[in-house]
Amino acid sequence: MSDDRHDIAPTPGPGEASVPPGLVSAVVDLVYTGPVLLGAYTIAELTAVDAIVDFLEARPSDDELTEAVRSLAARQLLLAGSSGEEVQVRGDLGIAVAFQQRARKVLDARTTGTAPGEPWRILLLPQPERICLMVRIDALGVHQIGLYKLDEALRTLTEWLPRGPSADPDPALDADAVLTASERSALLTVTHYTAQGSAEIAGDSTSLVLARHEGRLHALAPDPSDPKKVVPAPPADGKDGVHDRLVALLA
Repeated sequence: MSDDRHDIAPTPGPGEASVPPGLVSAVVDLVYTGPVLLGAYTIAELTAVDAIVDFLEARPSDDELTEAVRSLAARQLLLAGSSGEEVQVRGDLGIAVAFQQRARKVLDARTTGTAPGEPWRILLLPQPERICLMVRIDALGVHQIGLYKLDEALRTLTEWLPRGPSADPDPALDADAVLTASERSALLTVTHYTAQGSAEIAGDSTSLVLARHEGRLHALAPDPSDPKKVVPAPPADGKDGVHDRLVALLA
């Protein structure tokens, strides 16, 4: 694809992205031939173009944002638009912005017990075409972004999460003790959201905790009577595999 097909320019509506005709369908077709890797960016660079900002935890300082804008401009990923209020986000970063803004749910997975070089957090933003924007975040704050077929993204996430034979649900289980002693645990939250311009407005959310303890995998969910506590989660549609639980969370 040429650079022109990657340009994303805001429309007159505040913060809304104008996507060139044919861009989405062309990228979707490309994803179905294999993953489309969209590069690695810092939190400051993503904040500078208003990408995935509402799912991040810390806002960079003004100095960090200024430096990020300079870095993006030097790489010709950020250009001034036709007016003082417009900018063009170009290249692969422009594609990431476009697909992030059209998603309406995000699966946020965070895990403990990761090895060096392994991400500690992964975001999945499903698209209507059964592809998915995936963001891997490492301990240095580098955000690796790519587009994948949804099934492939879920398979990658399943392999990264705690694994093991499923533990039998036990109403008397001390969930806090299991989490404290677990070899590896993960918190998964699916949030549905709407958008006003580039701002995401969170709606309903669903959470699941996975914890591997003594070789067994425990699935826990917030207690309906006390959301601050977790209790054994029932199987998803009668299945207790991690992949099946992910599919149920995103349904």
